Amino acid sequence: MDMQRSGIILVIALLKRLRRFGIGRIVGLLLLVSLLAVRVWDPGPIEALRQKSFDIYQLVYPRTERQDLVAIVDIDERSLLALGQWPWPRTVVADMVSKLTELGATVIGFDVLFPEPDRSSPEVAATTFRGLDDATKERLQRLPGNDAVFANAMRASRVVLGQSGYRVSGTAAMMRPATQAPIATLGPDPRSFLVDFPHLLRNLPVLDDAAQGHGLFSITPEGDGTVRRIPVVAVAHRTVVPSLSLEMLRVATGAGGILIKTDPSGVRSVSVHDFEIPTDGKGRIWIHFSAPDLSRYISAVDLLQGRVPADRIAGKMVLIGTSAAGLLDLKVTPIHPALPGVELHAQLLESALTRSTLSRPSYTAFAEILLAALLSLIVIALAPKVSAGPLFLLGGTIAALTLSLSWYGFSYLDLLIDYTFPLTSSFLVYAVLICTNYMTVSADRRWIRSAFSQYLSPDLIEQLAHSPEKLTLGGEQRELTVLFSDIRGFTAISESYKDDPQGLTALINRLFTPLTEDIVKHHGTIDKYMGDAIMAFWNAPLTDPSHEANACEAALTMQESLKELNEQRRRETEDGRLATPLRIGIGLNTGLCVVGNFGSDLHFNYSVLGDTVNLASRLEGLTKEYGVAVIIGEKTAQAIRSQFAVLELDHLQVRGKQEPERIFALLGRADMASDPDFIELLERNEAMLAAYRRREWSQALEMILLCREAGKDFGLDDYYDSYIQRIRHQIDSSASSK
Repeated sequence: MDMQRSGIILVIALLKRLRRFGIGRIVGLLLLVSLLAVRVWDPGPIEALRQKSFDIYQLVYPRTERQDLVAIVDIDERSLLALGQWPWPRTVVADMVSKLTELGATVIGFDVLFPEPDRSSPEVAATTFRGLDDATKERLQRLPGNDAVFANAMRASRVVLGQSGYRVSGTAAMMRPATQAPIATLGPDPRSFLVDFPHLLRNLPVLDDAAQGHGLFSITPEGDGTVRRIPVVAVAHRTVVPSLSLEMLRVATGAGGILIKTDPSGVRSVSVHDFEIPTDGKGRIWIHFSAPDLSRYISAVDLLQGRVPADRIAGKMVLIGTSAAGLLDLKVTPIHPALPGVELHAQLLESALTRSTLSRPSYTAFAEILLAALLSLIVIALAPKVSAGPLFLLGGTIAALTLSLSWYGFSYLDLLIDYTFPLTSSFLVYAVLICTNYMTVSADRRWIRSAFSQYLSPDLIEQLAHSPEKLTLGGEQRELTVLFSDIRGFTAISESYKDDPQGLTALINRLFTPLTEDIVKHHGTIDKYMGDAIMAFWNAPLTDPSHEANACEAALTMQESLKELNEQRRRETEDGRLATPLRIGIGLNTGLCVVGNFGSDLHFNYSVLGDTVNLASRLEGLTKEYGVAVIIGEKTAQAIRSQFAVLELDHLQVRGKQEPERIFALLGRADMASDPDFIELLERNEAMLAAYRRREWSQALEMILLCREAGKDFGLDDYYDSYIQRIRHQIDSSASSK
């Protein structure tokens, strides 16, 4: 018993301490722990946000260091136009190598592959060309092959051939094992960290044997398709191979091998000669891109035709690649949407030669997580105590310092430090604290919304939440537009569901849902549901200057929603027929009403009272008699006549009123009102009503025939039938009285 009592006391004491500590702080700490866990996991969206921030730095501050040590021989559109489509005969490629060697290139790297024999070679021509005599075939077969000519040109120079990594097996060129590069490792075996290509597409053996080096030119973009990092070493066909750029650097410097430094977290750097290049854990280099420079490009056709001065080649590392769009070697980079792939290798070489590659050591992630925790803890400690102004100023100062630190690392140290996670996490913690405090302060408002949400309009609930003193009996006089709608033939529909009351309920709910949405969407307030009827009004509780037009638009939209519902029900039946289509009549009237909270001290409702309401209900009932869907009062019609198609129906005496009321049919929107056919119908209808009111029955009947002809597309047959019956009744009455 004593132990239980001690436990209860301990729990109560802990709860008191937690309450004093603050719910907001507890929620903030839980959020911080969750955010730090997500950062350790580092999912795709977190990484993408980080990379986009680095892209902004590259756009603002591209690399400017240049030593003009790299040139690109470009297989461009002009070269293809002059020399024909790619691939060119290997003798042409051999001429390119020879000319570059003569002009003093230090090393030549190919960003293209030669995996198959040259089909234009003499020995191929001897066996494939038709009509050759034996002597010609023999002479062709004695000529050296194009691939051999190319190989001899490479032996006389220093050439690095490119290779491509693939993730699917295929040709024999892929199945041959990779050439073991002169690579040494300082630390754990790097193969488990490096980008892995199961298969390697190589060049012809005769060409591979003649080259002084072999490098991988495969470039793997990030998840968003942008190239930011290039592997300088990778695993291909279970062998560690260097990139094309790294192998060119090794051949150019005469280095005996490549050194890879690793630690338990991955690759740290790759060294060639006296160049140590920092990498990420997977052996990739973050390239600090410079703006594309067309001066480094030399058209292949200009080289072959001897139009290139020696100073553009002498002493430079030369890459041979393509910028032609048809050869599909264009890459997306942070600074350019379509950069030739060969340009990326040139940028990597320049970054390495100028020692300006970007780096992001493994410890930066830990530092960013620590900074995020520190900033968030400062916010958690100060937010409940400090007012919004000083806290906002403090947050701005912290954000500026964080951004400045990240920018300094990029622009002065070539170091990539992420500012997005520390700032985002601290801001989220701050937002949660603010929300928690706001939720505590607004507890009374939430109670009011919850208590009255079932029977008050959303607008009124918001007013009551801010002004609870309005929860009293009484009302105010206001001009409103009131709507009544009712289902036609509801008794017959109910009888068809006498064995399925749940089905009737579902049908009514299915009808009332779109009709209610149409009313609310056009700024109406639902007053009540009365069996199969809906009552709504406009211009209360909030002022609506266009309440007549909004009410009319809602009425027309309700008819359209009903038509769509009937079509849905028809498609749901097996035989495609709709047994009982739903129809509704709508009455609209505008005038002074009393609007407010009506009822008792125990229960009341926000509603409207007055003759305007009674007339709206009466107009809805008249839709059956006149055979139209929507009838509106005279004041409503006067307000919206220029925006909608309205047609006068009658001039009648309403119970309880001394003056007769003119009533109108609401038939459509402005496009119908401007229709010449409708304008003609209006004129004839006015003439018919005038003749009827003058008791000129023959002329009225003639005008009805003309109205029927003009109004055949407006659904007024029942309306004119009712007038024909009236006139006949008047004629019969006159005849019998005589």
